Amino acid sequence: MAWDLIFWVVCFFINIALLASSFYQLLSLSDLEADHLNPFEASTRINSIILPEFLLQGFLCISFLLTWHWFMFLFTLPIAAYHLML
Repeated sequence: MAWDLIFWVVCFFINIALLASSFYQLLSLSDLEADHLNPFEASTRINSIILPEFLLQGFLCISFLLTWHWFMFLFTLPIAAYHLML
């Protein structure tokens, strides 16, 4: 029972990190649109966080599969499959 709580807390913080990553990418794109950044700087900033984002999403999907949380696994499977196809 305690491990299940720890698992959900870890998943919560991983989801917060993924949300912060998406927000950072959105801010970089809005800075690019407002001409505060040049395209090279914006793409460098965004590309530096793409791989950790993909790895965290894959970790979530695999951990849901291994802990038998089928409903959450089915929620995360399409985005993980999309990341694998990229």
